[in-house]
Amino acid sequence: MKIALASPPFPKSMNEGLDLLEHLVTEAAARKAEIICFPESFIPGYPGMGYPTEDRTEAALKRALIKACHMAAQYKIAIILPMDWYFGDTIVNLAHVISCNGKILGYQTKNQLDPSEDSIWTPGKKRQLFELNNVKFGITICHEGFRYPESVRWAAQRGAQIVFHPYFVGSNEKGTLPTTFGAKNHPYYEKAMMMRALENTIYFASVNYAAKYQEAATAIIEPDGSCLASQAYGNSGTLIVDIDLNKATGILAKRFKPELVYENDTSAHRNEFK
Repeated sequence: MKIALASPPFPKSMNEGLDLLEHLVTEAAARKAEIICFPESFIPGYPGMGYPTEDRTEAALKRALIKACHMAAQYKIAIILPMDWYFGDTIVNLAHVISCNGKILGYQTKNQLDPSEDSIWTPGKKRQLFELNNVKFGITICHEGFRYPESVRWAAQRGAQIVFHPYFVGSNEKGTLPTTFGAKNHPYYEKAMMMRALENTIYFASVNYAAKYQEAATAIIEPDGSCLASQAYGNSGTLIVDIDLNKATGILAKRFKPELVYENDTSAHRNEFK
């Protein structure tokens, strides 16, 4: 399977974000990728960066999703599009999955928020497994993929051979730019990516913005925990990789014994891993 991981700069508006979306989708489709994933909250843009309030309305978000569906159908490529989204009066952080025919297959919410995000989003309450061209995959968003391994194991136990991980860590204002993936003095993020793949024996695809000072790279991690490919730090563009699904056995995830972990918990919690 050929997958594409998009590392765009921060868009200055929703319209610019949609232009970047189409540019990177076009590039990935031309190189025969079957699916492309974007970073966390790409539309309307990551919170706190001065976006116009009109870009963040429910109506504007719905219009943007329709445009993304048209792009998927036009260029014949599936899209994982992280967005802010309204459910009634609440705003959640989620990723829509759009088929190559422009059909919305569902969405994955960010269910575990960083404490600093409690005032921005409402946590979601469900997990979903997706399937494209007979390949099952899951999604975990930023903090929950880094700090809550269960969010990845849930998908791997159900047959996912790859989990996509849209996220954002870094800054355009201050920091340092790493030079070597997984270096021991880097923040823990890249080590966590490697563990999510290794502990489940699946592929793990992490997707970050091309910030000036990235704290982790956009990368695809192999089922043995090694980095198959990564985007150069600070460089915008699309990382396109062929993955060998025969390696993604999920054997370690499938050997997990939930009863040993949840034996004193409620049946509802135990059933999460059955």
